[in-house]
Amino acid sequence: MDPKNFDDFGGVEHVKYCFQHYTSTESCMSAFKGPLDPSTALGGFSGNNYSEASAFVVTYPVNNAVDREGNETKKAVAWEKAFVQLAKDELLPMVQSKNLTLAFSSESSIEEELKRESTADAITIVISYLVMFAYISLTLGDTPHLSSFYISSKVLLGLSGVVLVMLSVLGSVGFFSAIGVKSTLIIMEVIPFLVLAVGVDNMCILVHAVKRQQLELPLETRISNALVEVGPSITLASLSEVLAFAVGSFIPMPACRVFSMFAALAVLLDFLLQITAFVALIVFDFLRAEDKRVDCIPCLKLSSSYADSDKGIGQRKPGLLARYMKEVHATILSLWGVKIAVISLFVAFTLASIALCTRIEPGLEQKIVLPRDSYLQGYFNNISEHLRIGPPLYFVVKNYNYSSESRQTNQLCSISQCDSNSLLNEISRASLIPQSSYIAKPAASWLDDFLVWISPEAFGCCRKFTNGSYCPPDDQPPCCPSGQSSCGSAGVCKDCTTCFHHSDLLKDRPSTIQFKEKLPWFLNALPSASCAKGGHGAYTNSVDLKGYENGIVQASSFRTYHTPLNRQIDYVNSMRAAREFSSRVSDSLQMEIFPYSVFYMYFEQYLDIWRTALINLAIAIGAVFVVCLITTCSFWSSAIILLVLTMIVVDLMGVMAILKIQLNAVSVVNLVMAVGIAVEFCVHITHAFSVSSGDKNQRMKEALGTMGASVFSGITLTKLVGVIVLCFSRTEVFVVYYFQMYLALVLLGFLHGLVFLPVVLSVFGPPSRCMLVERQEERPSVSSL
Repeated sequence: MDPKNFDDFGGVEHVKYCFQHYTSTESCMSAFKGPLDPSTALGGFSGNNYSEASAFVVTYPVNNAVDREGNETKKAVAWEKAFVQLAKDELLPMVQSKNLTLAFSSESSIEEELKRESTADAITIVISYLVMFAYISLTLGDTPHLSSFYISSKVLLGLSGVVLVMLSVLGSVGFFSAIGVKSTLIIMEVIPFLVLAVGVDNMCILVHAVKRQQLELPLETRISNALVEVGPSITLASLSEVLAFAVGSFIPMPACRVFSMFAALAVLLDFLLQITAFVALIVFDFLRAEDKRVDCIPCLKLSSSYADSDKGIGQRKPGLLARYMKEVHATILSLWGVKIAVISLFVAFTLASIALCTRIEPGLEQKIVLPRDSYLQGYFNNISEHLRIGPPLYFVVKNYNYSSESRQTNQLCSISQCDSNSLLNEISRASLIPQSSYIAKPAASWLDDFLVWISPEAFGCCRKFTNGSYCPPDDQPPCCPSGQSSCGSAGVCKDCTTCFHHSDLLKDRPSTIQFKEKLPWFLNALPSASCAKGGHGAYTNSVDLKGYENGIVQASSFRTYHTPLNRQIDYVNSMRAAREFSSRVSDSLQMEIFPYSVFYMYFEQYLDIWRTALINLAIAIGAVFVVCLITTCSFWSSAIILLVLTMIVVDLMGVMAILKIQLNAVSVVNLVMAVGIAVEFCVHITHAFSVSSGDKNQRMKEALGTMGASVFSGITLTKLVGVIVLCFSRTEVFVVYYFQMYLALVLLGFLHGLVFLPVVLSVFGPPSRCMLVERQEERPSVSSL
């Protein structure tokens, strides 16, 4: 911390000397008189050639606390905010004026930047939903005719339906907030998207079903017939989704559990509002249209002559999309050559996706999550480019018995007379194979240094006054007044003697009483030239002294370093390797040992992310199958829905592998949501097919004619217009996890629901339920004769 020392000690040559002798030479010690490993302070070099270093690292350890609301944590956060502000306002301009670069971060930086990000893309999300709202409002109306558009449009009905969707989302968020469950950014982005997909689909199906009824029937009868026609499939789809999400709320992963809880209630509320409030709104809207009142301004009524000028208003011809689905789309899919090609292509892609799934890596790239203009982007780039050492790794030993009767001291230490398979020896051996162990170097051991510090050979270390109190080394106060360059043995400390002779120790190990008495001395002893082994600073926080008087140190840590970790998979593998190492050593030594590094709490989820994802998806798809089986009483229909659902999810995971999208809480939530949206693509078409009459090709055409158009306009087009807006997001996480994944989901759902599923139904579909109904209706008529 003194620029003059550089020249006084010998300039660059002295620096090179210190690279090799940083633990022993006093002039190489840091400002706090401790040895400073050059590999932790320098970067941009190869091997141990520190002279090539092109970067250096400055680390300020800040005391933290477990209690997030405590005063100590608030102090640490305040210090970090002030540090970041200082770096931005003063350090950066100063460094840039010297043609250098500076990258910086604090422990709370990522959290603060994520808060900033969550507001940065709020406008993009709002625009996305507004575009979907606008499309929904237009798609419910009839084919526009200029003269009758004011009456035939259903903008007000569409907006009312959107309001119901938003109310169901708010109801879910409000209920769980009331019982203390916090919502997250993922929930606020994904839940409205999911419920909007389900809600809009139901809205289109209901409105189109009413339009298909004969006009001479009273409106109430038309509504009743429409609900009889499409109500069962809407109920089946909604109950399947509710149960699929409800069982997901038992998953231990917090992001998935909270999402499932919010989604289950939101979809249930949406369903209840759709079959009650929205049906009532349909009645009001059709009454408005029949009374020739203007959409959005129902109090304004057009004159009868003007309203009747277009004869097409009262007619309910199938729309262009419905005609295309029945006459063109279904006809093409009826050809045997097309059927074979479709089934072959879809099965081949699913098999390829199963193979590709193994390439999906767990993790969430930090650079993707952060805003593109974040100061942390440069920090992470520099860390991966320049740093030659990884994060600190602590091996924590619980309930270490230091008493004379115990062998645990020799089972931990690595100096003479220690066990060859001791913890510290094992760490040293693991550091020789860093490619698999991810351990960069042997651990710094407070226990080794303490045993050396109290030994008689370390003459200047453990000393006592004649009254038995601690006597510091000769070059420290009070033995040597501060400011005095050299001190002799005369003075205050001339009568100090070493703590122990060899005869006082048992095989060079302290007794229980000696250990208990001298450990606090060691942890308070400052290192200096006379005794470099003092534990103050290096080991102040390494030993928990609470209750140690009973012969047990409840917790103590031994610090080493991970190898450089540049990719998310490196972090996951290093954590897994450290846990496996600890488990093996714990079993060998019969002691409780666990590893800790500052990033473990963020990456622990990825150790079991595959298991969590597969269980969650299996439960969701299984729940849909059970509901379909109970509701339809048709194993064959349920099995086809199960097959198509599974293929959509597997194919989506294949696309994730192709796009290099990682497996994490966001993508797992998206995959679970995909099950919910995929149900909408499958259930309505399958139900329409099962209640149609004729041969399988005719029933497939009928199902596509009645439901295909509703599903296509209700989900596919609505979602496409909303998703495309997300590609303009400022944050890459929205582009990757929402734009790319949602686009893939919508396209895969469309292809499977409106191409693959109709082909499978036309070939392997269940028998028509209409025949059974007709036979049952014939019996009473025969008996009446």
